Amino acid sequence: MQEAMADLRELALTVFAANGRLVSAGNELVAHLGLTSAWWQVLAALRYSPTPLATASIARNMGLTRQAVQRIVDLLAEQGLVEFQPNPHHRRAKLVALTPAGISAITSAERSVAPIDQAVADRIGAAKIRDAIQTLQAMIAVISEQLA
Repeated sequence: MQEAMADLRELALTVFAANGRLVSAGNELVAHLGLTSAWWQVLAALRYSPTPLATASIARNMGLTRQAVQRIVDLLAEQGLVEFQPNPHHRRAKLVALTPAGISAITSAERSVAPIDQAVADRIGAAKIRDAIQTLQAMIAVISEQLA
């Protein structure tokens, strides 16, 4: 049991380190596009959602506060990268959707990071990447259940 707990702590610290490196690399790679990692994350959340999302949904999906995501969404809207749409399920919580400029920005960001993505995929391999996704999703589920 002690070994499992030590492994869990190491996993958590590794996730923190990976997140920090992803954020700093993201900032470096998309700065020339006028983006930050935080902006890029929100744009990506919208790009890979089948429908526009409310700010609270983006925040929940990303594990961030609604207020933090709202600030980013407002800045993205000022830049013309997202637009607000009526939400048929909630009058005050508008839906956020990418504009053509937002689609262009996220496409450019993904092109900028593509060589690193390819290097990671080549070195780690698809099976290990899928295993990591499943492990992290299970970890998120347990933490969410414990905090509920």
